[in-house]
Amino acid sequence: MESRKKKILLLYQKRWVEDKSPLKIWLAARQVGKSFALSFEAVVMALTEKCNVLILSASERQSKEVMEKVYTHLRVLKAMTKDLLKAEKETATELKLENGSRIISLPANPDTTRGFSGHVFLDEFSFHRDSRAIWRAMFPVITRGYKIRVASTPNGKSNMFYELWQHSDASRHTTGIYDAVREGLKINVGELKKRISDPDAWAQEYECQFVDEATAYITYDMIALIEDDMASADLPDGFSFAGRELYMGVDIGRKRDLTVIWLWEKVGDVYWTRMVKRLHKAPFRLQQEILYTYLPFIRRCCIDATGLGMQLAEEAVQKYGSKAEAVTFTNKVKEDLAVTFRRRFEDRQLRIPIDREIREDFHSVKKFTTSAGNIRFDSERTEAGHSDHFWSGALGIHAGSNPIAPIEFQSTGVRRAYTQMAGFFN
Repeated sequence: MESRKKKILLLYQKRWVEDKSPLKIWLAARQVGKSFALSFEAVVMALTEKCNVLILSASERQSKEVMEKVYTHLRVLKAMTKDLLKAEKETATELKLENGSRIISLPANPDTTRGFSGHVFLDEFSFHRDSRAIWRAMFPVITRGYKIRVASTPNGKSNMFYELWQHSDASRHTTGIYDAVREGLKINVGELKKRISDPDAWAQEYECQFVDEATAYITYDMIALIEDDMASADLPDGFSFAGRELYMGVDIGRKRDLTVIWLWEKVGDVYWTRMVKRLHKAPFRLQQEILYTYLPFIRRCCIDATGLGMQLAEEAVQKYGSKAEAVTFTNKVKEDLAVTFRRRFEDRQLRIPIDREIREDFHSVKKFTTSAGNIRFDSERTEAGHSDHFWSGALGIHAGSNPIAPIEFQSTGVRRAYTQMAGFFN
């Protein structure tokens, strides 16, 4: 197995896998192969001892991706040796080997870990919802002789991963992007950094710093509290528009920026993301066609009517009347939108997908005070856009906060006063 590790793993991944400590924690940059190394270690454990291994990821999509890596490792190891244990069961969430070992990969949930007997791997732990509850539920496994592995990119300071990194006695590993490149990772750091012009995002995502968020209008901590695996950037299969309270925000882009269409569903007092459609360099008619696909089914849509968006917004208003509202961005309008949006964050009345592009877009927005004393909201323009997700989301919340809908009533019969006065004026 030792020679196979050298062929499959980079140096820093190998160090991680070879560390047999009961509790270890890995602070690592994005794109350095954390999940790859974690899944490899899980496979090695399952092959060399009869055990259960539970891998918890931040979302259902990520848990499935981790399971795909497990099967990849198994296939590669099988090709390298003839005496490898065979799989008795293979599903999207569970692998069972003929020696009785099981590897289970699931989205993070405190109930999943409670009562589990086996080794536990926490992948991207700083992005887990209820990270403290998960830790309380699963930490007793270490007292029964099992091992705990924790790995993540930083995500602010209001989560259990940060507390473990600062205060636990775990065996620690750190791999920033520059460390990874020095030890064999093939990636162009200069080109990568050009695409991420937000210094805070680069420092946290790639240099493994728990950044000071004093300048961020929406902090990573605020974002983490409303991320939910039940929210979706892609419209769910079989989604029915009937009977739902739906609102939409549209931030228009053409050549440089994205056009982002954000669909919210209001359930009680909470707005759930049902779709975030991103259009890059889409022609006007295609944008209009896509917008008109959804407008008949929603209660209200607010459309950025600044510059390029003016024609699209005005034509939508002409066609759909009060269902559509053209919003021209001025500093005052943007302040109203941003303040209302942030208030929903603070009250935890939003649910958004676990999506790095959305997270970094929201976090990129800064609040400035000009020399004249005016408030301005802006962000650095990147290849991924110019806070387009933030403004489309804010426009959708504005649509839901100021709904315009026909007044519905039901007749209960002719009023008594009218019947009493029948014939009076004849």
